[in-house]
Parts: sequence; C-alpha cells; structure tokens
Amino acid sequence: MTAMEYRRMGRSGLAVSALCLGCWTFGREVAEPDAQRIIRRFVEAGGTFLDTADGYALGLSEEITGRAIRGLRDQVVLATKVFFPMGPGLNERGLSRAHIMRACDASLKRLGTDYIDLYQPHCWDMTTPLEETLGALSDLVHQGKVRYIGVSNFTAWQIMKCVHLSETKGFERIVTLQPQYSLIDRTIEYEVLPACREEGVGLIPWSPLGGGFLSGKYRPNEPPPPGSRIAEATEGLEDTWERRAVDRNWRILDAVGRVAAESGRSYAQVALNWLLRQSGIVAPIIGARTVEQLEDNLGAVGWELSPEHVSQLSAASAPDEIFLYRFIPHVQRPLA
Repeated sequence: MTAMEYRRMGRSGLAVSALCLGCWTFGREVAEPDAQRIIRRFVEAGGTFLDTADGYALGLSEEITGRAIRGLRDQVVLATKVFFPMGPGLNERGLSRAHIMRACDASLKRLGTDYIDLYQPHCWDMTTPLEETLGALSDLVHQGKVRYIGVSNFTAWQIMKCVHLSETKGFERIVTLQPQYSLIDRTIEYEVLPACREEGVGLIPWSPLGGGFLSGKYRPNEPPPPGSRIAEATEGLEDTWERRAVDRNWRILDAVGRVAAESGRSYAQVALNWLLRQSGIVAPIIGARTVEQLEDNLGAVGWELSPEHVSQLSAASAPDEIFLYRFIPHVQRPLA
C-alpha cells in the first residue's frame, strides 16, 4: 500500500494529508452510499483532508459528507466554503457579515459538527468591503466555530490585501488559497503563486487533472467518452471540450503519457506527482466518482518523479512568456 504524505497547511501548525478529497460531486454525480465508501477508503489510506462547500448541490454535499464522517470527525480536517447563492433572498449570497454568519451556522448543521477546520470564501466579492468579510471570519474563529480561514479563487492583489489588512487591523490571517492549477493551467505562476510563497499561504489546487483531461482517457480527433466530466461540461465551465481539446493540451498529454510509460505509473499519478513537487503546494484536491478512481489517485503519493521527468513535463506545459516575467530576471546581476 502506498504511504500517504503529510504537510503543514500554509503558515500554520495544522498538518494535513498531501491529497485532499474533494466532495463537490457528492449528491450530484455520486450517490450517498458510494460517497461514504469513497470517504472511508480515503481515510483508511491515511487521507485526513476533506473539502466541500455549501453551494455544492445546494448543501447536499455537506450533508452527505457530514454523515460519512460520523465517528471519524477527530481524524479529518474538514474544509468548506461560502459565497454562492443558497436561496432567493438578496442576502443569501456573497461575503457580507450577514450572509457569512448565517451560512456558517447552516454549514455546521449540515455537516453535523460544532466546528469547521478551514472556512473559505469561495470567490472574491466585488460588492462587500474586505474588512467586513475578514472581520466576520475572524469573529467565527474567536467564537470557536472556525479554526482557520483561507480563500478560493482570489487574485494576487486580493491575497496581498488580505495579508495587509490582517497585519494592520488584527484580523485572522489566511493560511490557504484554492486556485485552479495543473499542467493544463499554470497561469497562477505569474503572480498568484509567488505572492502565496512570499506570504506563507499554502496552495490547495482544484482541478489538478484539468477536469480529468490528464487522466489519459481522451484522444485527439475523437469525441470525449460519453458520461465523462468533459463530455458533460456545459458552456461557460472550465472543462468544456472546446477549452480542453486544443493543440497545446494534446502536447502536454503526450508528455504525460511518455513519462507514465517510462515510470510505470498512470497518467493521473504522474500529473498529480508533478504538482506535488511544486513549491508551495499543500494538497491537490482530487475528485473521484468511484473507489477505483480514488485508488488510482492515491497512487500519486509515496514516490517522486525523477528530475528529468519533472523537467520534461514542465517544458511541455510551460505557459507563454510575458515581458515583465522574462525581463526582470534577465536584468538581475550579482554583486561584483
């Protein structure tokens, strides 16, 4: 059995498994009995980190996750999120104090617990002052309902503003960021990743397999397999076939396939292991519709790609150059 790895969650003392089980499919694509089997197998394999959100299946994911961890609560680090609409009211969405306080209590009830380990705004709120949001989150920590706070889908300047307000106003400090990050999408490397490294904010990447594109089941000049996540992605989502089936991504997939064959690993294990070797990563969020998919993903830990394989994958997936990010390193000179 592959040995699980463990890491600190950003600039905090909390340890979590190096893989996080994403529960967003529970109640949508995965029925409750299967979800319970997936969670219990994850815990058996040494997994300790679970991530959900109130907006996943309008709270049903939280309910299923909460029932699945009964008797296991002290063994897991439980993360959930707040932002998206949970009802028709004007204040049933966003990051206002009113919504955060009400949403947290509702999440606690659905999860069947009296505390949330990591509570995260699911998205930046353009209509609410950040001071109001951070103040509400800090109050939840002081009340014992939340232990740590993080953010999801924030830009670099938004992260830095959170850090600045925490340092100057005494708000709780964010310890994690959930960004999209994979061999398919490395755009956070321009600004977001350096900002997080500088400030000790740990990364918990979502869609680490590019919506399943890096699983190895897709082929050029062929339609996506029926029932696959990409085949079912609706317009506007990140994982549509039109977004994924482009020349650059096929070149990346070819590189993953070569490394997989040479290392005796699956496509998914190679893609996840590359991500785990990037500085600042705490735990990629893996999703699984079946226990078999989970087993394959669990095989991403307990070993390391060779430096040569890491270089090959990095070269094949390198994002386009942007002037400043090429210019600034180029003009640096060591002291004489």
